[in-house]
Amino acid sequence: MTLRHLPLHDGWTLGADGPVPLGLPTGGVPATVPGCVHTDLLAAGLIDDPYLDDNETRLGWIGRTDWTYHTVFDWTDDGHDHADLCFDGLDTVATVLLNGTELGRTANQHRSYRFAVRPLLVEGANTIDVRFTAPYTYAEELRERLGDRPGAYTEPYPFIRKMACNFGWDWGPTLVTSGIWRPVAVQSWTGPRIASVKLLADLADDGVPRLSVTLDVDRSGDRSPLRAVVEVAGERAELTVPAGQDGAATTLLVPDAEPWWPHSHGEQPLYEVSVRLGGHAWHGRTGFRSVSLEREAFRIAVNGEPVFVRGVNWIPDDCFPARLTRQRISDRLDQALAAGVNLIRVWGGGLYESDDFYRLADEKGLLVWQDFPFACAAYPEEQPLYDEVAAEARENVVRLAPHPSLVLWCGNNENLEGHADWGWRKELGDRTWGHGYYHELLPAICAETDPTRPYWPGSPYSGSPDLHPQDPARGTIHIWDVWNRADYRAYADRVPRFVAEFGFQGPPAHATLRRAVSGPLALDAPLLTHHQKAEDGNAKLLRGLGDHLPQPGGSFDDWHWLTQLNQARAVAFGIRHFRSHTPYCMGTVVWQLNDCWPVVSWAAVDGDGRRKPLWYALRAVYADRLLVVRDGALHLVNDADRPWAGTLCLTRHDLDGTVLAEEELSVSTAPRQVARLALPPSVAEPADRTRELLVARLGEVRTVEFYEEDTRLALPPARYGVRITGSEGDASAYRVEVTARTLLRDLALFPDRLDPAAEVDEMLVTLLPGESTVFRVTGAVIEDPEALGIRPVLRCVNDALA
Repeated sequence: MTLRHLPLHDGWTLGADGPVPLGLPTGGVPATVPGCVHTDLLAAGLIDDPYLDDNETRLGWIGRTDWTYHTVFDWTDDGHDHADLCFDGLDTVATVLLNGTELGRTANQHRSYRFAVRPLLVEGANTIDVRFTAPYTYAEELRERLGDRPGAYTEPYPFIRKMACNFGWDWGPTLVTSGIWRPVAVQSWTGPRIASVKLLADLADDGVPRLSVTLDVDRSGDRSPLRAVVEVAGERAELTVPAGQDGAATTLLVPDAEPWWPHSHGEQPLYEVSVRLGGHAWHGRTGFRSVSLEREAFRIAVNGEPVFVRGVNWIPDDCFPARLTRQRISDRLDQALAAGVNLIRVWGGGLYESDDFYRLADEKGLLVWQDFPFACAAYPEEQPLYDEVAAEARENVVRLAPHPSLVLWCGNNENLEGHADWGWRKELGDRTWGHGYYHELLPAICAETDPTRPYWPGSPYSGSPDLHPQDPARGTIHIWDVWNRADYRAYADRVPRFVAEFGFQGPPAHATLRRAVSGPLALDAPLLTHHQKAEDGNAKLLRGLGDHLPQPGGSFDDWHWLTQLNQARAVAFGIRHFRSHTPYCMGTVVWQLNDCWPVVSWAAVDGDGRRKPLWYALRAVYADRLLVVRDGALHLVNDADRPWAGTLCLTRHDLDGTVLAEEELSVSTAPRQVARLALPPSVAEPADRTRELLVARLGEVRTVEFYEEDTRLALPPARYGVRITGSEGDASAYRVEVTARTLLRDLALFPDRLDPAAEVDEMLVTLLPGESTVFRVTGAVIEDPEALGIRPVLRCVNDALA
C-alpha cells in the first residue's frame, strides 16, 4: 500500500490561555494554518497592522501570552497499520494533544515533529490542541536557570531555538510569534516506510557526476531484508537494507548528467531522483557540482573554477514567514539575479529557509551560503539547548543537502568576533558561549552528514581560533566602522580577502514610507523615527553625507533623495574598490538585499519590495565587466568567460562638455581577471578639479569620474528637456526621455511618488550636455504624466546643490 497523506489546515481556531488586552470572540479566533498568532489576530481585525506607524509597541503582550490552537477533523479507518501526526514546524514551545492525550512537547522552531497516533484515532471527529507557552516565559526562565549571556541586544533570544530577529534587530521590529508555522498532516501507512533520504550530489575525481544516497527506514517491527531502488538521469541502482538494520547507503555514477554551475559561469541542469521501497516512494531533485574552499584566501570554487562572489545578505523577508509564497520568494531572488548577484548568504539571525527558497536558488543559479541560526550573542551550550541544536542541525543538513546551490555551511554570525572584541569574556567568566557548537558539534555533524561542502566556523573568521577573527589577510571580515564612524572613502584603506558584510543605510521608497507612516513625512516625525531601528541611525545618515553631498536642511524631500543616493554611492564605492583587487579579494557580500517590514535600513529592496537607488547601483557594479578608476590607474574588471578587448577611450571634459584631452588605447583583459592601466598624464590630473571630469569607455561599458566631491564641484543649475510619451498598447507604461542642456549628475526618477505600483528601469544616470537617456516607467496609472518630468519625481544632484 502507498502512504496516505491527510492535510490538516482547515477549521483551526485560536484562543488565549489567560487574560489579554482585547476581547476575543467566544469559541476562539478563526486561525490560518500555516500561520501565527499575530496574523490571525490581524485577519480578525483585533489588532492593527504591526508594520504601520508605531503599532508594534502595543503588541508586546502577544509574545508574553500562552495560546492554544484547536481543530476538529474527521478520520475514517483506512486499513493502514500506522498513522503519524506530522508537524513540519511549530513556533516554538508547544504541547501537542490528540483527543485530550498529550503526544509530546516541542521547543524548537527549526525542527519538524512526528507523533505516532494510530491507537488514539477514532472514527469520526478527532480533536487536536496545540498549546503554546509564551516564548518570553520559556526563554527568560532558561536564562534565569543557566545564567545570562552577553550579546548585542538584551532580549533573551539565545535561550530559545527560534528565529532570533523576532526579538527585534537594528532593522527589524520586536514581534515575538507563536503558531503552527509550517504544514501539518496525518500520514498513514502499512509495512516499512521511507523515513528519510539523504542525497549528496557532487563530481568524482575524474569529473563524472556522482550521487550518494543514504536511506533510513521505519520498519515498524518488520526485521527482514528490504530492497529499495534508486533512479536518476537514466541510471538505476538497487539498495539493500540488511535484516535487523534501519538504513543503508549506495553511490552511483551518473555519466550522462551535466554539471550545475552558478549563473555567472554556466547552466543549471537539475535531475529528478526517485527512491522506491515496496509501495512507498520518495522524490527529490538535485544537481551535480563540486565545491571547494581555499581557506586562507576564502576562495570558493565550483567545479574547480574560482568564483568571485557578488553577494548579498538575506534576512527573513517577513517577520511572519508563513506569509511568504513561492512567488514572493521568486520575485525577491529575481531582483538579486537582475542586480548581478551570484550568491545569497542566509544570515544566522533568521531561519533555515523554506524548500521553495533553495529550489528556486537551484533553478536560478544563485549560490547559497547558509549560516546556522546563531547571531550576535553568546549562546549557552547546556541542556536542553545542546541537544536541540544537534537535532535541528542534523535534520536541516539532510534536508538541504540535495541542493546544488548550497555551497557553504557557516557556524554563526559575529559571535566569534563578539567573544574576541565586544567585552564578553569578562562578563562570561567560565560560562559557555557557543565555542563548542562552532568548533566541535557543527563541524562534526557536517563532516558526518555532508562532507561534500566546506564548513566555516563563523563570520567574520580568519581560519583559526588562535587568530583574530577580523584579520583582513585571511578568511572573511565584516566592515562596520564605515557606517558607524568613518567616511565611506575608508573602504579604500584596506584590501581584504573576502568581505562577508558591509553596508550603508538609506530610507525606503517614498511610497513605502507613505504607506507605513500616517501624518506628515517630516525629519522629526516620531512615527518616521519609529521606522529607524539603528542606534543613532538618523544622525549617522546625515554624518555619512560628509563632503560628498549637501546637508538637506529641513527638507524631507531632499533628505530622502540625498540619503538614498549616498547609500548607493557608498556601497558602490566599496564594491568597485574590492573588485579591482581581484583575485586577492574574492568576494563581497553586501548587507543586505531585503527588508522584513517598511524601515530605514541597509537594504537594496525595501520592505514593500521596491527597489531603492542602491539596487540600481548594485546592478552597475556587479556587472560582469566594470571600469574602476583608482590610485591613478584604470582597472578593467572582467568577470566574464571571454576576453575583454577593444579600444579604450579616455576623455577629460570641462563640466560644460568641452573636450580638454583625449586618449585611445588598445586593451585586452583575460577572462576572470583584472588588468591595470596607468592613466596617461593628459587625463590623470585636471587643470581645475572643480570644473572637470573623466569619461572612460570600453565597448558598451562607461564610467564617469569626477576629480572632486560634489559639494566642491562647480555644477551648473540643472537644465534639461523632457519628452513624455505613453507606450503603445499599454496604458500603464510611459517613456520619459531626458535631454541634458547642462551636465546632469546622477539623474533619477521616482514614479512611485505618483503611483505606488510604478517601477522604473534605470536610475543614477550622469549625462553630459547634449546627451539623452530614456527612463521606462511600468505598472503606473498616472493622472498627470507631466509630473514625471519635475521635482520631486525627477531629481539630480545639481538641484540639491542649487
